[in-house]
Amino acid sequence: MATALPEPGTTLRERALVPVLVFLGTVVAVISSLGAPLIPTIATVDHVSLSDAQWSLTITMLVGAVATPVMGRLGDGPRRRPVVIGAAAVVVAGSVLAALPLGFGFLVAGRGLQGVGLGLTPLAIATARDGVPEERSRSAVALLSITTVAGVGLGYPLTGLIAQSFGIHAGFWFGAVISAIGLLAAILVLPGTAHREARPLDGLGAVLLGLSVAGLLLVLTEGESWGWASPRLLGLAVLAVLLLAWWVRHELRTAHPLVDLRTLRNRVVLTADLTGLVAGVAMYLLMSMVTRYVQTPTAAGYGFGATVVVAGLTLLPFSVFSVLSSKVVPVIARRFSTAAVLPLGCAVSLVSMLVFLFARDHLWQVLVVMAIAGLGVGCTFAVMPGLIVGSVPAREIGSAVSFNQVLRYVGYSTGSALCGAVLQAHTAAGHRLPSEDGYRAALLIGCVVWVLIGVATIVLPRRAAAVARSARAEVDEQLMVEESMADIAPGEDEVPLRVTR
Repeated sequence: MATALPEPGTTLRERALVPVLVFLGTVVAVISSLGAPLIPTIATVDHVSLSDAQWSLTITMLVGAVATPVMGRLGDGPRRRPVVIGAAAVVVAGSVLAALPLGFGFLVAGRGLQGVGLGLTPLAIATARDGVPEERSRSAVALLSITTVAGVGLGYPLTGLIAQSFGIHAGFWFGAVISAIGLLAAILVLPGTAHREARPLDGLGAVLLGLSVAGLLLVLTEGESWGWASPRLLGLAVLAVLLLAWWVRHELRTAHPLVDLRTLRNRVVLTADLTGLVAGVAMYLLMSMVTRYVQTPTAAGYGFGATVVVAGLTLLPFSVFSVLSSKVVPVIARRFSTAAVLPLGCAVSLVSMLVFLFARDHLWQVLVVMAIAGLGVGCTFAVMPGLIVGSVPAREIGSAVSFNQVLRYVGYSTGSALCGAVLQAHTAAGHRLPSEDGYRAALLIGCVVWVLIGVATIVLPRRAAAVARSARAEVDEQLMVEESMADIAPGEDEVPLRVTR
Protein backbone atom coordinates (compact mmCIF):
# COMPACT_ATOMS: atom_id res chain seq x y z
CA MET A 1 0.00 0.00 0.00
CA ALA A 2 1.41 3.39 -0.97
CA THR A 3 2.31 5.81 1.79
CA ALA A 4 0.42 9.10 1.67
CA LEU A 5 2.63 12.08 0.98
CA PRO A 6 2.33 15.11 3.24
CA GLU A 7 0.30 17.94 1.82
CA PRO A 8 2.44 20.77 0.48
CA GLY A 9 0.51 23.35 2.50
CA THR A 10 1.13 21.45 5.72
CA THR A 11 4.85 21.15 5.03
CA LEU A 12 5.10 24.84 4.23
CA ARG A 13 3.31 25.76 7.46
CA GLU A 14 5.68 23.61 9.49
CA ARG A 15 8.71 25.19 7.85
CA ALA A 16 7.32 28.67 8.36
CA LEU A 17 6.43 28.13 12.02
CA VAL A 18 9.76 29.11 13.62
CA PRO A 19 10.33 32.16 11.36
CA VAL A 20 6.80 33.38 12.11
CA LEU A 21 7.29 32.85 15.85
CA VAL A 22 10.60 34.75 15.71
CA PHE A 23 8.92 37.54 13.77
CA LEU A 24 6.14 37.74 16.37
CA GLY A 25 8.73 37.90 19.16
CA THR A 26 10.62 40.65 17.34
CA VAL A 27 7.42 42.63 16.73
CA VAL A 28 6.54 42.37 20.41
CA ALA A 29 9.98 43.60 21.44
CA VAL A 30 9.95 46.46 18.93
CA ILE A 31 6.49 47.61 19.99
CA SER A 32 7.34 47.37 23.69
CA SER A 33 10.26 49.76 23.14
CA LEU A 34 8.45 52.24 20.89
CA GLY A 35 7.97 54.78 23.65
CA ALA A 36 11.53 54.84 25.00
CA PRO A 37 13.42 57.05 22.53
CA LEU A 38 10.37 59.30 22.15
CA ILE A 39 9.99 60.14 25.85
CA PRO A 40 11.60 63.61 25.64
CA THR A 41 9.61 64.37 22.47
CA ILE A 42 6.34 63.15 24.02
CA ALA A 43 6.98 65.38 27.03
CA THR A 44 7.44 68.39 24.74
CA VAL A 45 4.58 67.71 22.31
CA ASP A 46 1.99 66.79 24.97
CA HIS A 47 3.21 69.34 27.53
CA VAL A 48 3.86 66.85 30.34
CA SER A 49 6.86 66.28 32.58
CA LEU A 50 9.55 63.75 31.70
CA SER A 51 8.49 61.56 34.63
CA ASP A 52 4.90 61.54 33.34
CA ALA A 53 6.08 60.87 29.78
CA GLN A 54 7.99 57.87 31.15
CA TRP A 55 4.59 56.21 31.65
CA SER A 56 4.34 55.77 27.88
CA LEU A 57 6.96 53.06 28.38
CA THR A 58 6.08 51.88 31.90
CA ILE A 59 2.38 51.26 31.18
CA THR A 60 3.25 48.79 28.40
CA MET A 61 5.40 46.72 30.74
CA LEU A 62 2.79 46.91 33.50
CA VAL A 63 -0.01 45.60 31.30
CA GLY A 64 2.35 42.95 29.94
CA ALA A 65 3.14 41.79 33.48
CA VAL A 66 -0.57 41.08 34.08
CA ALA A 67 -1.51 39.84 30.60
CA THR A 68 1.39 37.41 30.29
CA PRO A 69 0.41 34.89 33.03
CA VAL A 70 -3.24 35.02 31.95
CA MET A 71 -2.32 34.28 28.35
CA GLY A 72 0.23 31.70 29.45
CA ARG A 73 -2.37 29.80 31.46
CA LEU A 74 -4.93 29.97 28.62
CA GLY A 75 -2.22 28.94 26.18
CA ASP A 76 -1.47 25.77 28.15
CA GLY A 77 -4.88 24.45 27.06
CA PRO A 78 -6.75 24.05 23.77
CA ARG A 79 -7.17 27.81 23.22
CA ARG A 80 -3.55 28.73 22.40
CA ARG A 81 -4.21 29.63 18.75
CA PRO A 82 -7.22 31.93 19.41
CA VAL A 83 -5.38 33.52 22.37
CA VAL A 84 -2.37 34.38 20.19
CA ILE A 85 -4.54 35.71 17.37
CA GLY A 86 -6.74 37.69 19.77
CA ALA A 87 -3.74 39.24 21.52
CA ALA A 88 -2.17 40.20 18.18
CA ALA A 89 -5.45 41.89 17.19
CA VAL A 90 -5.47 43.88 20.45
CA VAL A 91 -1.91 45.02 19.73
CA VAL A 92 -2.98 46.29 16.30
CA ALA A 93 -5.86 48.22 17.89
CA GLY A 94 -3.56 49.68 20.54
CA SER A 95 -1.02 50.73 17.93
CA VAL A 96 -3.70 52.59 15.96
CA LEU A 97 -4.99 54.31 19.12
CA ALA A 98 -1.47 55.42 20.09
CA ALA A 99 -0.85 56.68 16.56
CA LEU A 100 -3.91 58.94 16.44
CA PRO A 101 -3.27 62.55 17.60
CA LEU A 102 -5.81 62.45 20.42
CA GLY A 103 -3.63 63.58 23.33
CA PHE A 104 -1.42 62.06 26.00
CA GLY A 105 -4.20 60.10 27.73
CA PHE A 106 -5.13 58.20 24.56
CA LEU A 107 -1.45 57.62 23.82
CA VAL A 108 -0.99 55.97 27.22
CA ALA A 109 -4.18 53.92 26.71
CA GLY A 110 -2.94 52.71 23.33
CA ARG A 111 0.43 51.83 24.79
CA GLY A 112 -1.38 49.86 27.47
CA LEU A 113 -3.21 47.81 24.83
CA GLN A 114 0.10 47.19 23.10
CA GLY A 115 1.32 45.70 26.37
CA VAL A 116 -1.04 42.76 25.85
CA GLY A 117 1.31 41.65 23.09
CA LEU A 118 4.09 41.00 25.59
CA GLY A 119 2.25 37.82 26.54
CA LEU A 120 2.88 36.43 23.06
CA THR A 121 6.53 35.58 23.68
CA PRO A 122 6.00 32.74 26.22
CA LEU A 123 3.23 31.34 24.01
CA ALA A 124 5.63 31.40 21.07
CA ILE A 125 8.20 29.54 23.18
CA ALA A 126 5.60 26.94 24.22
CA THR A 127 4.51 26.57 20.56
CA ALA A 128 8.11 26.01 19.47
CA ARG A 129 8.55 23.45 22.24
CA ASP A 130 5.44 21.52 21.11
CA GLY A 131 5.47 22.04 17.34
CA VAL A 132 9.16 21.80 16.42
CA PRO A 133 11.20 18.55 16.38
CA GLU A 134 13.24 18.06 19.52
CA GLU A 135 16.60 18.52 17.79
CA ARG A 136 15.52 22.02 16.67
CA SER A 137 13.32 23.10 19.55
CA ARG A 138 16.14 23.97 21.95
CA SER A 139 17.83 26.38 19.53
CA ALA A 140 14.42 27.81 18.60
CA VAL A 141 13.57 28.47 22.25
CA ALA A 142 16.94 30.20 22.84
CA LEU A 143 16.48 32.31 19.71
CA LEU A 144 12.99 33.36 20.79
CA SER A 145 14.30 34.40 24.18
CA ILE A 146 17.00 36.55 22.59
CA THR A 147 14.59 38.23 20.16
CA THR A 148 12.79 39.80 23.11
CA VAL A 149 16.06 41.60 23.87
CA ALA A 150 17.39 42.13 20.35
CA GLY A 151 14.11 43.56 19.10
CA VAL A 152 14.36 46.35 21.65
CA GLY A 153 17.65 47.57 20.21
CA LEU A 154 16.23 47.22 16.70
CA GLY A 155 13.07 49.14 17.50
CA TYR A 156 14.82 52.18 18.96
CA PRO A 157 16.64 53.39 15.80
CA LEU A 158 13.70 52.53 13.53
CA THR A 159 11.32 54.46 15.76
CA GLY A 160 13.68 57.41 15.96
CA LEU A 161 14.20 57.59 12.20
CA ILE A 162 10.49 57.40 11.44
CA ALA A 163 9.54 59.89 14.16
CA GLN A 164 12.15 62.43 13.09
CA SER A 165 11.22 62.15 9.42
CA PHE A 166 7.43 62.00 9.65
CA GLY A 167 6.46 63.07 13.17
CA ILE A 168 5.99 61.45 16.56
CA HIS A 169 2.80 59.56 15.66
CA ALA A 170 4.39 57.98 12.57
CA GLY A 171 6.44 55.71 14.83
CA PHE A 172 3.26 54.25 16.25
CA TRP A 173 1.78 53.85 12.76
CA PHE A 174 4.88 51.80 11.99
CA GLY A 175 4.01 49.63 15.01
CA ALA A 176 0.47 49.21 13.67
CA VAL A 177 1.74 48.01 10.28
CA ILE A 178 4.23 45.43 11.58
CA SER A 179 1.77 44.13 14.19
CA ALA A 180 -0.87 43.70 11.47
CA ILE A 181 1.64 41.68 9.42
CA GLY A 182 2.36 39.56 12.50
CA LEU A 183 -1.37 39.00 13.01
CA LEU A 184 -1.82 37.82 9.42
CA ALA A 185 1.20 35.48 9.65
CA ALA A 186 -0.13 33.98 12.90
CA ILE A 187 -3.53 33.32 11.30
CA LEU A 188 -1.89 31.51 8.37
CA VAL A 189 0.72 29.43 10.20
CA LEU A 190 -0.11 28.81 13.87
CA PRO A 191 -1.19 25.20 14.62
CA GLY A 192 -4.15 24.36 16.82
CA THR A 193 -3.94 22.72 20.26
CA ALA A 194 -7.44 21.25 20.52
CA HIS A 195 -6.00 18.03 21.97
CA ARG A 196 -4.79 19.76 25.14
CA GLU A 197 -6.82 19.74 28.34
CA ALA A 198 -8.62 22.96 29.27
CA ARG A 199 -7.96 24.40 32.73
CA PRO A 200 -9.93 27.08 34.61
CA LEU A 201 -8.57 30.61 34.64
CA ASP A 202 -7.68 32.13 37.99
CA GLY A 203 -9.42 35.49 37.62
CA LEU A 204 -8.89 36.56 41.22
CA GLY A 205 -5.17 35.84 40.93
CA ALA A 206 -4.93 38.02 37.80
CA VAL A 207 -6.70 40.93 39.53
CA LEU A 208 -4.55 40.70 42.67
CA LEU A 209 -1.33 40.52 40.66
CA GLY A 210 -2.29 43.50 38.52
CA LEU A 211 -3.31 45.71 41.44
CA SER A 212 -0.23 44.87 43.53
CA VAL A 213 2.26 45.45 40.70
CA ALA A 214 0.51 48.66 39.64
CA GLY A 215 0.58 49.93 43.21
CA LEU A 216 4.29 49.23 43.65
CA LEU A 217 5.17 50.93 40.35
CA LEU A 218 3.03 53.94 41.24
CA VAL A 219 4.91 54.25 44.53
CA LEU A 220 8.21 54.16 42.69
CA THR A 221 7.25 56.68 40.00
CA GLU A 222 5.37 59.16 42.20
CA GLY A 223 7.60 59.01 45.27
CA GLU A 224 9.47 62.19 44.42
CA SER A 225 6.39 64.29 43.60
CA TRP A 226 4.22 62.99 46.48
CA GLY A 227 7.05 62.88 49.00
CA TRP A 228 8.70 59.63 50.09
CA ALA A 229 7.38 60.00 53.64
CA SER A 230 3.88 61.21 52.70
CA PRO A 231 0.98 59.24 54.27
CA ARG A 232 -0.58 58.76 50.82
CA LEU A 233 2.55 57.12 49.43
CA LEU A 234 3.18 54.96 52.50
CA GLY A 235 -0.46 53.86 52.56
CA LEU A 236 -0.30 52.87 48.89
CA ALA A 237 2.94 50.95 49.49
CA VAL A 238 1.44 49.01 52.40
CA LEU A 239 -1.71 48.25 50.39
CA ALA A 240 0.35 47.00 47.41
CA VAL A 241 2.45 44.72 49.64
CA LEU A 242 -0.67 43.32 51.33
CA LEU A 243 -2.26 42.63 47.95
CA LEU A 244 0.92 40.89 46.80
CA ALA A 245 0.94 38.75 49.96
CA TRP A 246 -2.73 37.89 49.36
CA TRP A 247 -1.90 36.92 45.78
CA VAL A 248 0.92 34.58 46.92
CA ARG A 249 -1.33 32.95 49.53
CA HIS A 250 -4.13 32.58 47.00
CA GLU A 251 -1.84 31.04 44.36
CA LEU A 252 -0.53 28.47 46.86
CA ARG A 253 -4.03 27.46 48.00
CA THR A 254 -6.13 27.47 44.85
CA ALA A 255 -6.56 24.28 42.81
CA HIS A 256 -5.86 26.02 39.48
CA PRO A 257 -3.41 28.88 40.13
CA LEU A 258 -2.60 31.56 37.61
CA VAL A 259 1.07 30.82 38.33
CA ASP A 260 2.19 27.61 40.02
CA LEU A 261 4.52 29.13 42.62
CA ARG A 262 5.43 25.65 43.83
CA THR A 263 7.80 25.37 40.86
CA LEU A 264 10.01 27.87 42.72
CA ARG A 265 10.96 25.01 45.06
CA ASN A 266 13.12 23.87 42.16
CA ARG A 267 16.24 25.98 42.63
CA VAL A 268 16.99 25.98 38.92
CA VAL A 269 13.60 27.58 38.22
CA LEU A 270 14.07 29.93 41.18
CA THR A 271 17.47 31.03 39.86
CA ALA A 272 16.08 31.67 36.35
CA ASP A 273 13.10 33.64 37.70
CA LEU A 274 15.13 35.72 40.11
CA THR A 275 17.65 36.47 37.37
CA GLY A 276 14.90 37.47 34.96
CA LEU A 277 13.43 39.93 37.47
CA VAL A 278 16.64 41.62 38.58
CA ALA A 279 18.33 41.57 35.17
CA GLY A 280 15.22 43.20 33.72
CA VAL A 281 15.53 46.06 36.23
CA ALA A 282 19.18 46.68 35.38
CA MET A 283 18.66 46.32 31.62
CA TYR A 284 15.91 48.93 31.33
CA LEU A 285 17.61 51.17 33.87
CA LEU A 286 20.63 51.36 31.56
CA MET A 287 18.68 51.73 28.31
CA SER A 288 16.40 54.43 29.73
CA MET A 289 19.46 56.33 30.95
CA VAL A 290 21.30 56.06 27.63
CA THR A 291 18.38 57.31 25.51
CA ARG A 292 17.90 60.32 27.79
CA TYR A 293 21.61 61.04 28.28
CA VAL A 294 22.53 61.25 24.61
CA GLN A 295 19.55 63.57 23.88
CA THR A 296 20.45 65.95 26.71
CA PRO A 297 21.61 69.34 25.32
CA THR A 298 25.30 70.02 25.89
CA ALA A 299 24.31 73.23 27.69
CA ALA A 300 23.40 71.05 30.67
CA GLY A 301 27.11 70.29 31.16
CA TYR A 302 26.82 66.73 29.87
CA GLY A 303 25.11 64.83 27.08
CA PHE A 304 25.45 65.18 23.31
CA GLY A 305 22.30 67.00 22.21
CA ALA A 306 21.62 64.11 19.84
CA THR A 307 18.48 63.66 17.78
CA VAL A 308 15.95 60.89 18.36
CA VAL A 309 17.51 58.97 15.45
CA VAL A 310 21.01 59.08 16.95
CA ALA A 311 19.59 58.13 20.36
CA GLY A 312 18.04 55.07 18.77
CA LEU A 313 21.19 54.18 16.87
CA THR A 314 23.21 54.14 20.08
CA LEU A 315 21.21 51.07 21.10
CA LEU A 316 21.76 49.22 17.82
CA PRO A 317 25.00 47.59 19.13
CA PHE A 318 22.91 46.22 22.00
CA SER A 319 20.66 44.43 19.52
CA VAL A 320 23.52 43.15 17.35
CA PHE A 321 25.60 41.77 20.21
CA SER A 322 22.61 40.21 21.96
CA VAL A 323 22.00 38.20 18.79
CA LEU A 324 25.69 37.31 18.53
CA SER A 325 25.51 36.00 22.09
CA SER A 326 23.50 33.05 20.75
CA LYS A 327 26.74 31.88 19.13
CA VAL A 328 28.72 32.38 22.33
CA VAL A 329 26.38 30.61 24.75
CA PRO A 330 26.77 27.06 23.27
CA VAL A 331 30.57 27.43 23.36
CA ILE A 332 30.51 28.45 27.04
CA ALA A 333 28.06 25.69 27.90
CA ARG A 334 30.21 23.02 26.20
CA ARG A 335 33.47 24.26 27.66
CA PHE A 336 32.19 24.80 31.18
CA SER A 337 28.48 24.19 31.88
CA THR A 338 25.09 25.76 31.26
CA ALA A 339 25.08 26.95 34.88
CA ALA A 340 28.21 29.02 34.17
CA VAL A 341 26.46 31.11 31.53
CA LEU A 342 24.25 33.06 33.96
CA PRO A 343 26.98 34.43 36.27
CA LEU A 344 29.24 35.15 33.29
CA GLY A 345 26.46 37.13 31.61
CA CYS A 346 25.90 39.09 34.83
CA ALA A 347 29.63 39.86 35.06
CA VAL A 348 29.73 41.19 31.48
CA SER A 349 26.63 43.33 32.16
CA LEU A 350 28.31 44.72 35.27
CA VAL A 351 31.27 45.75 33.10
CA SER A 352 28.91 47.72 30.84
CA MET A 353 27.61 49.69 33.84
CA LEU A 354 31.13 50.41 35.05
CA VAL A 355 32.28 51.59 31.62
CA PHE A 356 29.31 53.98 31.36
CA LEU A 357 30.00 55.18 34.91
CA PHE A 358 33.60 56.19 34.16
CA ALA A 359 33.63 56.81 30.39
CA ARG A 360 30.76 58.68 28.74
CA ASP A 361 32.43 61.79 27.33
CA HIS A 362 32.28 60.60 23.72
CA LEU A 363 29.50 58.99 21.71
CA TRP A 364 31.69 56.05 20.67
CA GLN A 365 32.04 55.16 24.36
CA VAL A 366 28.27 54.87 24.65
CA LEU A 367 28.25 52.54 21.63
CA VAL A 368 30.86 50.34 23.33
CA VAL A 369 28.79 50.33 26.52
CA MET A 370 25.70 49.11 24.67
CA ALA A 371 27.66 46.44 22.79
CA ILE A 372 28.98 45.04 26.07
CA ALA A 373 25.51 45.24 27.62
CA GLY A 374 23.97 43.38 24.66
CA LEU A 375 26.48 40.56 24.99
CA GLY A 376 25.92 40.23 28.74
CA VAL A 377 22.13 40.44 28.70
CA GLY A 378 21.93 38.19 25.64
CA CYS A 379 23.93 35.45 27.37
CA THR A 380 21.82 35.79 30.50
CA PHE A 381 18.43 35.65 28.80
CA ALA A 382 19.36 32.98 26.23
CA VAL A 383 19.64 30.17 28.77
CA MET A 384 16.72 30.98 31.09
CA PRO A 385 13.85 29.42 29.06
CA GLY A 386 15.87 26.26 28.47
CA LEU A 387 16.57 25.91 32.19
CA ILE A 388 12.86 26.25 32.96
CA VAL A 389 11.67 23.96 30.16
CA GLY A 390 14.02 21.23 31.37
CA SER A 391 12.90 21.57 34.99
CA VAL A 392 9.08 21.58 34.91
CA PRO A 393 6.45 19.08 33.65
CA ALA A 394 5.33 19.50 30.04
CA ARG A 395 1.84 20.62 31.09
CA GLU A 396 3.33 23.54 33.07
CA ILE A 397 5.80 24.82 30.44
CA GLY A 398 3.57 27.62 29.18
CA SER A 399 2.72 28.82 32.68
CA ALA A 400 6.30 28.54 34.00
CA VAL A 401 7.86 30.36 31.03
CA SER A 402 5.08 32.97 31.24
CA PHE A 403 5.89 33.63 34.90
CA ASN A 404 9.53 34.12 33.96
CA GLN A 405 8.41 36.63 31.34
CA VAL A 406 6.16 38.31 33.93
CA LEU A 407 9.16 38.83 36.19
CA ARG A 408 11.15 40.20 33.26
CA TYR A 409 8.38 42.68 32.45
CA VAL A 410 8.05 43.67 36.09
CA GLY A 411 11.80 44.18 36.04
CA TYR A 412 11.60 46.20 32.80
CA SER A 413 8.85 48.47 34.13
CA THR A 414 10.62 48.80 37.48
CA GLY A 415 13.87 49.72 35.74
CA SER A 416 12.07 52.27 33.58
CA ALA A 417 10.27 53.77 36.58
CA LEU A 418 13.43 53.65 38.70
CA CYS A 419 15.34 55.61 36.08
CA GLY A 420 12.66 58.28 36.06
CA ALA A 421 12.51 58.40 39.87
CA VAL A 422 16.28 58.68 40.40
CA LEU A 423 16.76 61.33 37.73
CA GLN A 424 13.73 63.27 38.97
CA ALA A 425 15.21 63.23 42.48
CA HIS A 426 18.31 64.94 41.05
CA THR A 427 16.34 67.58 39.14
CA ALA A 428 16.36 70.99 40.78
CA ALA A 429 13.10 72.85 41.26
CA GLY A 430 12.14 74.80 38.16
CA HIS A 431 14.49 72.78 35.92
CA ARG A 432 13.57 70.15 33.32
CA LEU A 433 16.90 68.34 33.21
CA PRO A 434 18.56 66.40 36.05
CA SER A 435 22.12 67.00 37.17
CA GLU A 436 24.78 64.53 36.09
CA ASP A 437 24.88 63.24 39.66
CA GLY A 438 21.54 61.60 38.95
CA TYR A 439 23.12 59.41 36.28
CA ARG A 440 25.98 58.50 38.62
CA ALA A 441 23.51 57.48 41.33
CA ALA A 442 21.46 55.39 38.89
CA LEU A 443 24.59 53.68 37.53
CA LEU A 444 25.79 52.81 41.04
CA ILE A 445 22.38 51.26 41.72
CA GLY A 446 22.74 49.26 38.51
CA CYS A 447 26.19 48.02 39.54
CA VAL A 448 24.86 46.84 42.90
CA VAL A 449 21.98 45.06 41.17
CA TRP A 450 24.29 43.12 38.83
CA VAL A 451 26.62 42.16 41.70
CA LEU A 452 23.73 40.82 43.79
CA ILE A 453 22.16 38.78 41.01
CA GLY A 454 25.57 37.51 39.88
CA VAL A 455 26.21 36.15 43.36
CA ALA A 456 22.74 34.62 43.46
CA THR A 457 23.31 32.75 40.16
CA ILE A 458 26.36 31.13 41.74
CA VAL A 459 25.02 30.39 45.22
CA LEU A 460 21.51 29.09 44.43
CA PRO A 461 22.53 26.38 41.90
CA ARG A 462 25.35 25.21 44.19
CA ARG A 463 22.92 24.85 47.09
CA ALA A 464 20.60 22.93 44.81
CA ALA A 465 23.45 20.62 43.82
CA ALA A 466 24.40 20.14 47.48
CA VAL A 467 20.81 19.19 48.35
CA ALA A 468 20.70 16.76 45.44
CA ARG A 469 24.01 15.15 46.49
CA SER A 470 22.75 14.84 50.06
CA ALA A 471 19.55 13.18 48.87
CA ARG A 472 21.48 10.75 46.66
CA ALA A 473 23.87 9.92 49.53
CA GLU A 474 20.91 9.18 51.79
CA VAL A 475 19.37 6.87 49.21
CA ASP A 476 22.70 5.11 48.62
CA GLU A 477 23.16 4.60 52.36
CA GLN A 478 19.67 3.15 52.67
CA LEU A 479 20.34 0.79 49.78
CA MET A 480 23.55 -0.41 51.44
CA VAL A 481 21.63 -1.14 54.62
CA GLU A 482 19.05 -3.14 52.69
CA GLU A 483 21.74 -5.15 50.89
CA SER A 484 23.58 -5.91 54.13
CA MET A 485 20.38 -7.04 55.84
CA ALA A 486 19.52 -9.22 52.88
CA ASP A 487 22.77 -11.15 53.44
CA ILE A 488 21.68 -12.12 56.96
CA ALA A 489 19.44 -15.21 57.02
CA PRO A 490 16.93 -14.97 59.90
CA GLY A 491 16.85 -17.84 62.40
CA GLU A 492 13.73 -19.69 63.52
CA ASP A 493 13.10 -17.33 66.43
CA GLU A 494 14.21 -14.23 64.60
CA VAL A 495 11.87 -11.76 62.98
CA PRO A 496 13.14 -10.58 59.61
CA LEU A 497 14.05 -6.91 59.67
CA ARG A 498 12.45 -4.95 56.85
CA VAL A 499 13.92 -1.68 55.75
CA THR A 500 11.81 0.48 53.48
CA ARG A 501 12.92 3.35 51.29
